[in-house]
Amino acid sequence: MASNNKNDDDHHDHTSALQSQGIEFLLCGENKVPALSCIEGKTVWLFFSANWSKPCRNFMPHLLQLYNNLNKQMEIIFVSFDRDESAFMDNFKHMPWLAIPFMNTHARRWLCSWYHIKQIPSLVPLSKTTTTATATGSEEDVVQLIKDYGMDAFPFDHNVKTRSIDQLIAMDKSKREEGRLQDLLGSKQRNYLISKDDSKVPISELVGKTIGLYFGAHWCPPCREFTSIHLMEAYNGLMASRQAKFEIVFISSDKDEDGYKRSRNEMAWLAVPYHERSRHDLSRIYQVKKIPSLIILGHDGKVVSTDGRAAVTCYGAMAFPFTATRIAELEMGIRKEREGLVPEMKDWRHEHILKLDMAMAYVCDGCGQRGRNCVFSCYQCDFDLHPACAEENKLNLPKTFELNEL
Repeated sequence: MASNNKNDDDHHDHTSALQSQGIEFLLCGENKVPALSCIEGKTVWLFFSANWSKPCRNFMPHLLQLYNNLNKQMEIIFVSFDRDESAFMDNFKHMPWLAIPFMNTHARRWLCSWYHIKQIPSLVPLSKTTTTATATGSEEDVVQLIKDYGMDAFPFDHNVKTRSIDQLIAMDKSKREEGRLQDLLGSKQRNYLISKDDSKVPISELVGKTIGLYFGAHWCPPCREFTSIHLMEAYNGLMASRQAKFEIVFISSDKDEDGYKRSRNEMAWLAVPYHERSRHDLSRIYQVKKIPSLIILGHDGKVVSTDGRAAVTCYGAMAFPFTATRIAELEMGIRKEREGLVPEMKDWRHEHILKLDMAMAYVCDGCGQRGRNCVFSCYQCDFDLHPACAEENKLNLPKTFELNEL
């Protein structure tokens, strides 16, 4: 007689899939445990992975965090793609879940074929048929869900998956549009950020300020350049003015804590702690696809600009508060400044003709100060001049030189 108990049906699915391949026991650490008793009454997922795979190694912290937080509401069985038993054991020793014995090559290959595994890491529900696996969507979808949403992604059941994804996307949109800083930058356990000297700064102190969410990493050369040349200059300028209510929060994409610390050594602003899940959440919520990236939040916590990097690079501290209106004002001012300048000139300290050009940043060879936007440059060698310095030269020009106003 057929069972009316769903758990009995699930248990039958589990045992059928394993028993059909002669799997009588699973590994739990260094111990052998009966396959049937290990998975009885649990939601079971097969984890296809290998120690040699960088994507697998990168995914492991996400899966470990999920598994530990769920307190064994789900069970995982590791199906190894490692090249030999030594590599398998080195990989498995970091896993708190179960594993198919490496020596059972036939079972591992059969499971890979039965579940149509095309890439690793892959996570698929264990069943006696492929119906559940294909209905859930591609295995990389579940992996990405866990990477993106962590524990919020559970359960990844095929009956609720579409609804769950829609709900998760709606939650991200709500956080982004409502702009509550504690929900964005903090967590249930943390209501602070870390300052340069590692002190805890309450997130509440940022309320009412314009905030730059800076996504970067020390391993990324463009990030190091943007940090040291453009962002630090703009930040110091705004801090010195004492009129601009502004703060930057670093959201690290560093690969390890050492990289995170090196990044912070070059920064004067606040940071989300390295081991916080919110670092990943913020990248997803604001749809950050590349670094360096600077998302600007207004005084109400809502997005003002998704391209703060361009604003800071082009205009520095002058771009504050980084609104579209302010950028338009600066662009209008530059056009007016350019209209009042000659297209070419001759400086008495340089042998070549200098031509009017645009530059995001340069150092004036006349006064030694940094400049941006309009510049008189030599196209033959490295010589740049502020328009203001050019006007001074016009007043003190030796008789042997004249301004060229062609």
